[in-house]
Amino acid sequence: MKQKIYQIDAFTNKLFGGNPAAVCILEKWLSDDTMQKIAAENNLAETAFSVPHGNDYELRWFTPEVEVDLCGHATLATAYVIFNYYDYKDHTIRFISPRSGELLVKRDETGQMTMDFPTDDLVPIDSVKEINEAIGKEPLETFKGKTDYLLIYEDQQDIENIRPNFHLVDQLDCRGVIVSAKGDAVDFVSRFFAPQCGIPEDPVTGSAHTTLTPYWSKKLNKTVMSAQQLSQRGGSLTCEYSGTRVKISGQAVCYLEGEITI
Repeated sequence: MKQKIYQIDAFTNKLFGGNPAAVCILEKWLSDDTMQKIAAENNLAETAFSVPHGNDYELRWFTPEVEVDLCGHATLATAYVIFNYYDYKDHTIRFISPRSGELLVKRDETGQMTMDFPTDDLVPIDSVKEINEAIGKEPLETFKGKTDYLLIYEDQQDIENIRPNFHLVDQLDCRGVIVSAKGDAVDFVSRFFAPQCGIPEDPVTGSAHTTLTPYWSKKLNKTVMSAQQLSQRGGSLTCEYSGTRVKISGQAVCYLEGEITI
């Protein structure tokens, strides 16, 4: 069996930036084991699989090791593929995720795409010794979301200088750890560490911004904010907070269009 596959750089307007994701638009679902093996073979942070459902699309995401509840950059990548290679006529794609519900992606006339995601549930907690040791620096504030911890630091330099112990991060009871601070040239910056999912440091993490956006919206008293993820590849996002939903905007480019044999 032959299957089309695309590799898309998301949250960037140039090749070799942002976060790469593989995308497979299927006629029908493959077995979970096959999709997990394809994701492992791709060895990217995420591989997205999508199946048409009327005018909508069902959507799932796999890291090299596990299926995840939500992935922003691979959703953006999937929307880019559907808009550009599957003759999709509308300006908005409705994705149906079995783990995260309805997800909308809208494309404007410039090609920028905006995802409409549910807001994370963020709870302040006391500083956690094991997390601080894993990250290597005690934060100003600590929060627990649905799947991740969020640590807040003084300034951008703190985020740039963090050198986590990935062995210790891998032992924490979470999907990953987000570290964030006010930005020098943007409203806020962040990094994301998730060795539990086979991703020591993710280049750009859309789902983490469902956690970051409500925090920084309240902190900065703004609803629309600019953000950067300070990974080696780097990525740029625009985030808008509207209470129960977060809108995350960015661009994408195609690196690879090919075919796999299953």
